[in-house]
Amino acid sequence: MSDHLLLPEAETNPAFGGQPDDRSLQELLESGFILVDKPAGPTSHQLAAWARDLLGLERLGHGGTLDPFATGVLPLMAGRCMKITNKILKHKKTYVAVFRFQNTPNLDELAKVMASLTGRIYNVPPEVSAVKVQVRTREVFKFDLLDFDEKDVITRITCEAGTYIRTMARDMGLLLNMNVSLKELRRESSGMFDLDQCVTMDDLADAVWLWKECGDESAMMRIVHPIEKLLVEIPRCQIKDSAVAALTFGAPLLRPGIVSLPKDISKGSEMFVTSLKGEAVGFVKLKVDSNDVQSMERGEVARPSMVLMDNEVYPRRW
Repeated sequence: MSDHLLLPEAETNPAFGGQPDDRSLQELLESGFILVDKPAGPTSHQLAAWARDLLGLERLGHGGTLDPFATGVLPLMAGRCMKITNKILKHKKTYVAVFRFQNTPNLDELAKVMASLTGRIYNVPPEVSAVKVQVRTREVFKFDLLDFDEKDVITRITCEAGTYIRTMARDMGLLLNMNVSLKELRRESSGMFDLDQCVTMDDLADAVWLWKECGDESAMMRIVHPIEKLLVEIPRCQIKDSAVAALTFGAPLLRPGIVSLPKDISKGSEMFVTSLKGEAVGFVKLKVDSNDVQSMERGEVARPSMVLMDNEVYPRRW
């Protein structure tokens, strides 16, 4: 998606704010995230609580529930980063799933069933799911056979967030007229993040020990990421330094404060807002279509729906 560039000459004052990658560890823990490779056993809530106590933080949660037996990519959100949990829950997910069949399946019949469970499907969670039961549809983008060993079938599933893989096992069983269970489940990716970027809980514990006992922050600085990295796939509007403070105090976003904004965003939609340094300022709800902003000289463009930046970072101009 391309942008409308409204103020190409706009500059930022280096005396205020800073580049997200230049933040201190304390700043990252106030608004950052950690990518953990969840082990089998604990719930996502238990893992987040353990990490919260280990780090000594008041606020830390997880982004994207995994059942206790499941493993893989689990973002842990610290401080103000928890505000955007609902934003990242929408990330596309990829899983490796091992299904156990009551009888050895016919591969041609299995291929047809897997094809029928690709695309937009009804997806109702089983009673053992770790999330609230509700009827909904979800998109399965890919459902590929990787390997099989008699009654065990290994697959890779790329799907919309909130897809219940246990339900796909149940549906395969109904279509093949046999019991099918989900034996193993591993989340390989969530949005742009994959297992190669994750750390284990032992890695996190070691990094915390080095930081707190030895004064060595290097491992922690590699593990804790700025909030902006969770939002890189979201179209963004850049605003002038003078508009940043106003927005953090809840003032509307006015036309003269906008440096650039995405094209083809409709009135009423949410838009991510950053400073010229790339810092997350917050989200706003558009009062006009983004394509109409270029022809405006003044006036209100949007109102804040979520503020992510502390209101003391940039000076007030009023």
